Amino acid sequence: MTRIAYLVSSASEITLADGTKHPTGYFAEEALKPYDRFVAAGFDVVVITPDGTAPTADPYGLSWFFHYPDADKDYLDSVVRTFAVDPDDIRFTLHHSTELGLAASRRLADILQAKGLSRGDAHAAISKAAKAAWRQDRPLTEVLADEEYAAGLSQPEVQGAIAAQRRDSEQLAASRKAQLDAIAGFRQPLDLRTLSDEDLAGFDAVFAPGGHGPMVDLVDNADVARLLVALNERTAPIASLCHGPALLLSAPERSDGQWLFDGYRMTCFTDEEEDQTEPGRLGLPWYVDTALKNAGAVFDDGPSAWVSHVVADRNLVTGQNPGSTEAVADALIKALGGNVAKAA
Repeated sequence: MTRIAYLVSSASEITLADGTKHPTGYFAEEALKPYDRFVAAGFDVVVITPDGTAPTADPYGLSWFFHYPDADKDYLDSVVRTFAVDPDDIRFTLHHSTELGLAASRRLADILQAKGLSRGDAHAAISKAAKAAWRQDRPLTEVLADEEYAAGLSQPEVQGAIAAQRRDSEQLAASRKAQLDAIAGFRQPLDLRTLSDEDLAGFDAVFAPGGHGPMVDLVDNADVARLLVALNERTAPIASLCHGPALLLSAPERSDGQWLFDGYRMTCFTDEEEDQTEPGRLGLPWYVDTALKNAGAVFDDGPSAWVSHVVADRNLVTGQNPGSTEAVADALIKALGGNVAKAA
């Protein structure tokens, strides 16, 4: 059976640039979805932490706005794509998706359809209002209060849809946390330090989810280096997501004195995205994006922040952000010869 070393940070706090401590850990969605997909694909998924301590879910990563139900997320994506002719011209930030109420677009369109509008007309009406909210940086409730954009929606209907979307996102976050807590490997992971080089060579791939935790204990880690070398010598897949590529900074130099992954194309959570997060605004001591570039990475980010983006170069597979979770997991499944359809 194909064995994946599921390397999860066990850090529970990170030291900010000003020396203060901030809660951290792994990012729940990035840990759960790939795990479930790998198990569904028939792989043996072995949860490992750097010190054998049970990992902690990052409280920030459990925020409701990181857990939109798929139907809401997909509809919002379709709305955002109407904002500009060229997707490269769209700068859609975490602020836009979390503070303006745009995630409720699908539910508002459903109300309009129930009032008699066609699916297309409802989408057009909500897209028009959402675009105004995005351009003017105004909450969707305010925009839809304007006669020009109201489209027949009352304020109680708008506020109710936004509140319902948030409740469902909060419930989804709690459900994902409960599912992770129920996984035996997350309760009692293996200790990377205790695994011999022979043990490490027995894995067919490694996968590291994100959250800011990897910046604490997967960097400059001699045991992570052993795992990377053991897999790279066999050209076995090395996959990571969001902040997970920080583990690559543990890789040693090659015989020519260059970093093991010098010249590889890769991606990770970008500096632009980091500046929009709570820890980024508080002040992180370093950024993964910049550190990988300085180490010798050929950095390859997506056309805009927060869009799904996966990069595969030789045996290295990296995903940019939480929105890349399913895509990077499926890329690893394909690299291992698995059936993505069974894991969907």
